[in-house]
Amino acid sequence: MRLAELAKRLGCDLEGDGSIDITGVAPIESAGPGQVTFVANPRYLRCLHDTKASAVIVGPEAPKVAVATLRTREPYLAFARAIEHFYQPVAVAAGVHPTAVIAPSARIGSGASIGPYAVIDEGVRIGANARMGPHVVIYPEVTIGDHFVAYAHVTVRERVRIGNHVTLHSGAVIGSDGFGYVPAADGTIQKLTQAGDVVLEDGVEIGANTTIDRATVGSTIVRRGAKIDNLVMIAHGCEVGEQSMLAAQVGLSGSTRVGRLVRMGGQAGAAGHLTIGDGAQVAAQSGVANSVAAGATVGGTPAGDIRIWRRIAAALPRLPELVRRLRRVEAYLGLGADVPDEP
Repeated sequence: MRLAELAKRLGCDLEGDGSIDITGVAPIESAGPGQVTFVANPRYLRCLHDTKASAVIVGPEAPKVAVATLRTREPYLAFARAIEHFYQPVAVAAGVHPTAVIAPSARIGSGASIGPYAVIDEGVRIGANARMGPHVVIYPEVTIGDHFVAYAHVTVRERVRIGNHVTLHSGAVIGSDGFGYVPAADGTIQKLTQAGDVVLEDGVEIGANTTIDRATVGSTIVRRGAKIDNLVMIAHGCEVGEQSMLAAQVGLSGSTRVGRLVRMGGQAGAAGHLTIGDGAQVAAQSGVANSVAAGATVGGTPAGDIRIWRRIAAALPRLPELVRRLRRVEAYLGLGADVPDEP
């Protein structure tokens, strides 16, 4: 594809030779002739002068470089779209593998591809053009829309409801029992029946080995377009808002409400029965103990204003020396004992 045509498709402003033939995309460190790369993070701007790529996608503020340039306000998004133009997905033929087990009452739309040892139970309804890999298990009375993709070893428990264009990556478990138990006075533990379900709306994508528990009553809901990374835990009765993104190992305790366009970094955790407002951002490894206001950016444990948390984090390595200095001052003023070598 000529660079000028690629620029047009991506909506970028072209600087340089538009007749260059572009054959693929690559990271800036390894890109070579015929490939296009990108810089979205300012720390990689230094790599622009040494890149061997034929073209780079950059923001409006990036300096001029010797190679052809595509400028846009969203270079990362443009690069993502460039990948789509060159990536060739593996072709999957429609059909049902002989080892798959499909219940007589299940209804599956046209164009489905069902892999080896998949199991589709009674009363299941699946729309058109589904793609299910080996050992996928769909429990009874599940309803699924069109263009469903489930990679190997996905499990969808009974009565889960899934919309159109939903993707479940390998090992995801949708609709497992929530952690609901009631300790009795005699020390025994009564299991609380998890009688609700899970709803995944249109365009949701769930990462590998992520678990989404069914509600005790009502529904655990992941709203339209939300993206959930690998190894995420969403407990019973939670709701994740439209177009929100939860990175790897995020954990939501029961009945957490995550608003629209929320971003949660890796290993962040939220206590139950709280709300993270629309557009909020939670830094990686933060512990959210209280509700977060819409549009706020928080970090740390317990999570608070990100600016304060950064100051605390910067001060932590200096604490031993600060304690030593304080003790010396106290000793000098006669307010404390002799200062030891270490605090």
